[in-house]
Formats: sequence, structure tokens, C-alpha cells
Amino acid sequence: MDISFALTGKGYVLVAADTTAARSIIKMKSDEDKIKVLSPHLLMAFSGEPGDTVNFAEYVERNLRLYHIRHTYPLRPASAASWIRRSLAESLRSRNPYSVNLLLGGYDTATHTPELYWVDYLGTMTSVPFGAHGYGSYFALSLLDRYHDPEAGLEEGLAALRRCIDEVSKRLVVSPGKYKVKVVDKDGVREIEL
Repeated sequence: MDISFALTGKGYVLVAADTTAARSIIKMKSDEDKIKVLSPHLLMAFSGEPGDTVNFAEYVERNLRLYHIRHTYPLRPASAASWIRRSLAESLRSRNPYSVNLLLGGYDTATHTPELYWVDYLGTMTSVPFGAHGYGSYFALSLLDRYHDPEAGLEEGLAALRRCIDEVSKRLVVSPGKYKVKVVDKDGVREIEL
């Protein structure tokens, strides 16, 4: 029952994910960080089966780091998203596919633009101005469609994110209590208190 949201703004990508680790009706943890920093200007919010998400996030992080070591420069967000999509598609055709949905946000230092990619467990990928995964997406996508402004500053982006979180906590029967929020911009990745 993972919930994650992400949106782009003027020079940044905001990503939020709940901190509850649960399986079926059992809550195992309430302080899980579901946003993985992949490189100084790239992060990923993941949801899916608990074992798959951690394994896949570490697999992606290690392979992107290996690419950086071999080529002396990191992958740009669009290239990283394509590689992740291909990895999920190949996994789907194996005996042990990853069941992972993710939002990949990054800041392209070459073009100085924020980028956000929506990827699902089937290896479907698209570039989006905002996105969501999990049960929270049923409520958040309509709010983001109405209130998202691609030219908004960070405070306006946080206000839109708060609207999504408030709506989920008000309308979802088993809404998670806490969220972690991270932003990636020209200065890199940092955590923000909501």
C-alpha cells in the first residue's frame, strides 16, 4: 500500500513517498525511506513488493554508479530512465520479475531542466510534469491536474504536494501517517520538512 507523488516546477522536482512498510494487513515499519538517491542530481521513489523494491533500487543505484565509474560522467535523467525501463522490461521476461513502480526525478545539469519520469512494473515509461503511484494516485492526479504549475516556485510546489497529502489522509481509509519529501535541483538532492 505504497503512496508516492512527484511534480516538477521551475528548476526543481519534488518527490514525496509515505514511510510505511506493510504487507497485506501487517504494518512492519513506519520509518521506511522509499526515496532512493541514485546520483547527486537523480532520485527515485519506488513502490511495490517490499523485497523487490529494495533489491531493484539497490540494483539500479549500483549500475548507475558503475556507469559513472566506467565513463567518468553520470547518466542524464532521460538516459537513466530508459535504462531503468529496459531493466524492468527484461525482468518481466525472466523467471523472477521485479514488481516495482517508480517515479524518477532528476535535474539535467547539461540543459538545466528538471525531468520527471513515470515507470510501472511492466516497463512502461513516460515523461510527465507530475505523477503518482499507489492508492493515493486516485485522489492526487486530479488535484495535480488542477493545481500544478510547471513555472511554480518551490513554495507553490510544496503547497500542491500538501493538498495531495491532505486529500489522501482525509479520503483514504487506511492512509499512512508520515511522508518523506525530497527535492532535486541545480544544487543536488536534499530532504525537506513538510
